[in-house]
Order: sequence, then structure tokens, then C-alpha cells
Amino acid sequence: MPTLDSQVHACERNHPARPWAGVLHGPAEVTGDQMVAAMDAVAVDGAVLVSPFSMYRYDASYAIAVHAAHPSRFRLVKPVDTTDPGAADTIANWASTNGTVGIRIILRDEVSADPADPGINLALAAAARHSLPVNLMCWGRLEQAAQLAARNPNTRLVIDHLGLQQPFEPPPPSEPFADLPKVLALAAHDNIAVKISGACTLSREPFPYNDIWDPLGRIFDAFGFDRCMWGTDWTRAVGLLTYEQGVESFRVTDRLSDSDRAVLMGETLRRVYNWSPTQA
Repeated sequence: MPTLDSQVHACERNHPARPWAGVLHGPAEVTGDQMVAAMDAVAVDGAVLVSPFSMYRYDASYAIAVHAAHPSRFRLVKPVDTTDPGAADTIANWASTNGTVGIRIILRDEVSADPADPGINLALAAAARHSLPVNLMCWGRLEQAAQLAARNPNTRLVIDHLGLQQPFEPPPPSEPFADLPKVLALAAHDNIAVKISGACTLSREPFPYNDIWDPLGRIFDAFGFDRCMWGTDWTRAVGLLTYEQGVESFRVTDRLSDSDRAVLMGETLRRVYNWSPTQA
């Protein structure tokens, strides 16, 4: 079974032809080639490349270029603006783009907190029509995520980063798993899966981050490994650990059986995102 990372980012250096809209914590660049080299160094076979909102907002052109250069290594997810009246057309066009496997909705301050918001629900319905899972960035909005799942039972929601706020630089939060009960409550919705991405950034211990495994175990118990998928959230995590540490911590732990590890680090992702090994 291949090892697949559920979330990585790639970006060029800021330049006039594709200017950054903001700054993502991390290096000045991690190109597609550099991301592939990092994956090769630790035997990661592929990754879901999420176009970084902080830099490129809703423009996924660089992610598309990276996939074109490395079609067997990446699948693509782009953020969608739920306030855009043309969001359904955007999603339809994205669904026909080579390498795409999902969209992302970021529940930020300017995005409605109303679970009945027409724009959000329109996007969720459009994603379902095109069989695209929706990555949901929803820390601080887990109750809203639950209600969106209930309103859209035919839409596959993938909760980003355990549903928990994660740091961009040291130190980790004093109570990183304070919202864990709200995360566990999401397991009642069969259409929700969870990315176990960036989990190591919540540790208050050095590698191999042993203090994360009791709360992660509760998530695995609630959702089952068939609704959980490992990931690093590289490059956001670069200030807290290396890519190798984010990978190897899940390989060396004795809290996962070999079969559970295979499901968590590849099999669930292939099924949820419909990643065919023969698809370019």
C-alpha cells in the first residue's frame, strides 16, 4: 500500500507574475520539485496538494502547474469562495481539471457562521454533484460543521487538521486538545472523515511526540481508521518539525498496528479522494 500525505502545500517565491496575496508561515519557497524531493527522501509516494489560500487565495494555477510536472505524485484541492455567485460553475470547471480530487472551504471570520448560509450550502451541493469531497477548515466552528454535514448528507466532508487550532510556530497551545469532545461528536455523521494532519504540531514533547497518541486514539476509536487519514500539513508545520519527523512519528509508534498504519497512511485517502493509481 502506498504512503499518501493528505495535505501538503507548494509555492514559488513571491514574484510579479504570480504575486502572493499574503504570507504562509514557512520557507520562502517550496516548489513542486522540492516537495517531491522531500517526499522521496522519506518514501512518501504521493500527496494531496492543497493550493495555499494564504498566498494564492482562490488561484490554483501554481498547483495545476505542479501536477502537470508530477502527475503521478499529486492530486489537487483548491479553495472555493462561497460568497461568489458563480461558485457552482467554478466547482464544475475544477471537477474537469486534470488531477483534481476535491475543493476546500475555509470557515474564516468573513465567511458566514450560519449553517443555513446559501453560499456555503450551494458549494457543498455542487461538490456532491461532481463527486468532489470538501475539505473543511473549521477550527472554532465545529458545531457549524456538524450542522452542514446534516444538511448535506450526500456531500463528503473532510475535516482539516483534526478540527483543532494548530500553531504556526512554537510553542504549541497549552491545551491543544481542549475541543476534542466537539471533534468526537462529528463521528455521528457518516459523511465526515478527518485528516490527522499536522497532529505533531500539537505535541509538547520532542520526537516521536508520544503525548499525542491518547487523544488521537480517541479519534480513531470514534471514527474508525476508514474515516481517518494521516498528513503533515507541510509546509505550514516547518517551524515546529521536519518533514521526516512528521512522517516517521507515525511509522515508529507502537500505537498503530501494521494494518491500521496502512489504512491511516494511504488506504483511506485513496478511497475518500478516489485516487486511482493509474490516473494521471
